[in-house]
Formats: sequence, structure tokens, C-alpha cells
Amino acid sequence: MPSNQFDHKQQAWSALFSEPMHECVQRYTASVSFDQRLWKVDIAASLAHAEMLCHQGILCPQDYADICRGMETITQEIESGSFVWKWELEDVHLNLEARLTALVGDAGKRLHTGRSRNDQVATDVRLWLRAEIDKLILALAALQRALVEVAAEHVDVILPGFTHLQVAQPVSFAHHLLAYVEMFDRDTQRLREVRRRTNHLPLGAAALAGTSYPLDRERVACTLGMVDEQGCPQLCQNSIDAVSDRDFAIEFTASASLCMVHLSRFSEELVLWTSQQFGFVRIADRFTTGSSIMPQKKNPDVAELARGKTGRVVGHLMGLLMLMKGQPLAYNKDNQEDKEPLFDTVDTLWNTLRIFAEMIGGQIDPQTGHKEGGLQLCSAAMASAARVGFSTATDLADYLVRKGLPFRDAHEIVARAVREAIATNTDLCEWPLERLQSLHPHIQEDVYTAISLRGALESRHTVGGTAPNRVREQLARHAQRLACLLK
Repeated sequence: MPSNQFDHKQQAWSALFSEPMHECVQRYTASVSFDQRLWKVDIAASLAHAEMLCHQGILCPQDYADICRGMETITQEIESGSFVWKWELEDVHLNLEARLTALVGDAGKRLHTGRSRNDQVATDVRLWLRAEIDKLILALAALQRALVEVAAEHVDVILPGFTHLQVAQPVSFAHHLLAYVEMFDRDTQRLREVRRRTNHLPLGAAALAGTSYPLDRERVACTLGMVDEQGCPQLCQNSIDAVSDRDFAIEFTASASLCMVHLSRFSEELVLWTSQQFGFVRIADRFTTGSSIMPQKKNPDVAELARGKTGRVVGHLMGLLMLMKGQPLAYNKDNQEDKEPLFDTVDTLWNTLRIFAEMIGGQIDPQTGHKEGGLQLCSAAMASAARVGFSTATDLADYLVRKGLPFRDAHEIVARAVREAIATNTDLCEWPLERLQSLHPHIQEDVYTAISLRGALESRHTVGGTAPNRVREQLARHAQRLACLLK
């Protein structure tokens, strides 16, 4: 046989064709190189389908037993690495079916009764993504726990809060970290919502119109755990939509993109904070790299790569949207292109979350039981930076308001004072009382407490504010939530 040909009789759809597929087309259309990672969920869905066929009397008990036996053998072969994946068989589905048929004969051929690769692949991807979402939710919880643990140790550490990357007001370092915990909590909520919509069964839709066989789709859904909180089976209700829908993949990638954006924002701050100009934090050496020419360099490559990989994940989202935008109903071969960006999105987000959790929180030494590594703070550098840029100017204005001035008048008075302080290269905290009283006669000795970093921090005690007592409330709430999730 010429090298550019394949025995097309091995193809599941070959009987209609008079010549084999060209080798270039075979390679161009094959997906087994990347969709073989679906093998476990493909087998699970096939076994659920076979059990239902047997229960409905469509498949005899012996055929069902043979299919179970063959799938067990295939599982062992794949796990041991002895299974031979053939790109000529296009995808994971036909590779498994061909091997099953070789092992158990006609029973393997009967397995496909009442289904199509269209509803088969839609089911597999949903099952696979559901499991990956569960892993990502736990990874998000682990990162949040690391942030909460670091925050709990540094509630009273003062960090300059920024707007427009200009010093604005002093905040608790813990409060700043908890802002990211809130972001990641929203990411978790979005993933849960995506999981709920992903967890619907397409199987039984067949190619696009359903099937004439008396399938029990509810039974398959229950077997595969595609049920709601009350245990009711969740089915894709329209057979055309069931095989052509990839909303769940797009929605997941959108949620993953937003999560990566949050990680990217945190990465940008880590890059700034570890620079000599800031010097706020240190990252353990195992999460940094050096320079091939400059011996003094210690580069925050993990954070920088996370910023870069964010663009990669957002690009996958754009790719999936463009993939679907021009497709007529129902299934089209275009949809084969959904898997690589989806798989890479999951892998990228998972690896980033896992690395960040350890980079921030450190790890427990199994021998000593002590935590090693993790984010190290330079609190003196933070406090020093917070004293620059008149970060308590607003507190002086608030002080004057409490003395009876309208806020706009107080704002103007303090703005003039800041302008004078800049001109004289002084700080308002350094001014003697007489000079401060020249701004307004109601200013008393207690003004120094009000415009100190600690006084400014503790005064912001509204719910959600940066006052240490409020921060500890936030910490307790998050710690309780994460304990329930990670128990």
C-alpha cells in the first residue's frame, strides 16, 4: 500500500467512500494527539451508555459484560503506557472503540448504538471540564488561604495605599491582601456557576436530531452525576443545541481569563514591591531567577510570566468566540478546535494558582513541621513609603470637619497647606502646633494623633474599611469560609 494511504476500511465511516483519505488530510483532521486526555471520561460515559442500553433491552447482558471487561483492559493499558494511540483513527473516541472491538468483537461495535461522536464528544468535554473546575476551585481556595494566613500575621503593618500609582492613604497590608481574596472568591463563585451549567448531559442527542432507540437519558445523567442539588437529572433539552453548544467552554474561559487578570494585577504589584525602588517584600529564591550577565540580579520571573500568560488565556477566549461566531447549526468540524485552547486554559490557570499559593504562603517542611519560604515583608520600608506624599492629608481635612468646618472648606485649607509644605520641603506632621493653628484656630494637640499613620489607619472603621478591627473581622469571615471549603 502506498505510504500516503491508510486502510480506510478501518474508519468508522468508510463504506461510502471509494478511496482512502489523503495522509495530509488524515493528519490535518486528526485530534487524538490532544484529545486523548479525554480517555477516562470517554470510558465513563461509554460505560454509562452501555449500562443504560442493557437496562433498556437494546444491548444483551453478555455484550454489556464484554464491554465492561474490554474497557477495564483498555484502562489498564492506558495507565501502564502500553496503549497504542493511532492518529489514523482520528480521535480518542475511535481509538478506544477500535481497541474495544479488537478485544471483545461485535459487542464493541454495538456500543455506539443510539449515539454519535457529536453527542459523545460534547459529553466528554463537559465531564472533563466539570472535574477540572472542581480542582480549580480547591486551588483557588488554597491560594486564598495562603493570602489570609499572611494577612493575619500583618494586620498592623502599614502600607501606602495608591491611586493612580500615587501615594493616597495609609492602609493595612492585610487589608490590601484581602482585596485579592475578595477577587478570588468572586472567581470561585463564577466557576461554581459555570460548573452548574456545564453539568448537563448531551448524550442521547445523537448526531443532531435525537434517536429512534428508546434511550433513558435520565438514567445516564444520574449515573454520570449530571444532576442538580436535589439529585434531579440535568439534560440538554434540545438535541440540536446539545451537540453544537460550546457556551460552557467559552463561559469557563471567560471566568478563567478574569481570574488570570486578577493574578496579573497581583503579579504587577509583586514586581513593583520586590524592586529596589519599593523594597516592600521579598520572594523566596526558588521562585526567582538570576541574570546570565548581571550577578546582582534576582528577577521575579513567576510574577512576570503570570502577566504574560494572562494574555495567552485571554487570547484563548477570543479564539473560542471567533470559533463559534460564524457556525450554522448544528455540529461542525470547526468545533474540534475548541479543545486545545480549553485544555491550555485549564492547565495555565491550574499551574499559576498552584505556584502562587506556595510562593505567597510557603510550604510545610515534612521533617520539622515548620513553614518555609513564603512572602517576606519589609514593614519598615512600607511605613517609610507611607510617610511620603502627604498620605494623611485627608485625615487633616476630616479633623477640621469634626471641628465644624464644611468638607469643601477643609479640603481647600489642607490643599494650601500641602502646597506650602511642598515648597518648604516639610511634612505636615512635622509642623509645630502654632503653625497648624494658623490654618484654623480650632486645631488642637490631638491633631497629631489624627494625622499620624496609625491614627489614620485606625480611624477608618466603617464596614469593609482598613481599621485593624475591621480587617480582623474580614479575616475571621474568610477563614471560616475557607475552612468549610478545604476541610
